[in-house]
Amino acid sequence: MITLRQLEFAIAVAKHRHFKRAAEECNISQSALSLGIAELEKQLDTQIFERNNKQVLITPIGEEILVRARRIFSEINDLTTRAQSHQTPLAYPMSIGMIPTIAPYLLPKVLPELKAQYPNFRITVVERQTERLLEQVRYGHIDTAIIALPYAIEGLHSFEFWQEDFFAIFPNNNPLAQLQKISADDLSKANLMLLGEGHCLTDHTLSVCSFDREEFKSNFSDASLNTLIQMAVAGMGTTLIPEMALTQVHRQNKEVTSVPLAEKGPHRRIAFVTRLNYARVDDVNLLGRIFKEALEKSSK
Repeated sequence: MITLRQLEFAIAVAKHRHFKRAAEECNISQSALSLGIAELEKQLDTQIFERNNKQVLITPIGEEILVRARRIFSEINDLTTRAQSHQTPLAYPMSIGMIPTIAPYLLPKVLPELKAQYPNFRITVVERQTERLLEQVRYGHIDTAIIALPYAIEGLHSFEFWQEDFFAIFPNNNPLAQLQKISADDLSKANLMLLGEGHCLTDHTLSVCSFDREEFKSNFSDASLNTLIQMAVAGMGTTLIPEMALTQVHRQNKEVTSVPLAEKGPHRRIAFVTRLNYARVDDVNLLGRIFKEALEKSSK
């Protein structure tokens, strides 16, 4: 009989195109994973993967099987949570994905409130770029994700709970630090430093300011937002930070000024995203309300 564990193995191999990395994700030995895949192929009487020492390829029939396997795996995960959904709110653990320009600034604000209201609730936080998180939500590897909109999320539900604007940061002695607001034109002349491709903060910045992507191509593909902040504090240019990061940035850097971006806002919207048939929608909505209240409290 085909097992869910075998389907999980096949999905992991298809994602990584590598048996060792798939085994690490599934937390088993590579030999055990290989045996599981071989047994799955034997029971289906079909070869799903072509493999040699250099690469793993998916056969045409394997592609069809994997589409169904992902659907089955997601449905089983949702079946389990649906059976639990009538219980006390936030009674069961939840895995939540967050993008790197949200997690370090949102969590310190919302976790104390969440702990106070639901002390037994447990969450696992997965920090990835948006596209990777959406993939994990779709395949049922995580329950939900918090991302910044606008972003293409076809086939998923979104539950918006916050809106915010962007701020440019400068050392206090920089003439631009004296501005009440900074325009896109001023920003373009201030050595604007952006995160690399795949970071939606960069995409939102380019969109809000109507900047040409090629003209503002990032030289910081592997940098974090905190790295860009430290470079801006040192007077090497400027970067845009989300409003939720202001408190933390000013607490850590006394000699820095944040200047609101003059372009019409909100510059990004924060939302939970879930699968269309996700069973714990009520819990997600509850988390959204708690997080919104915590953010409102911290902004006063």
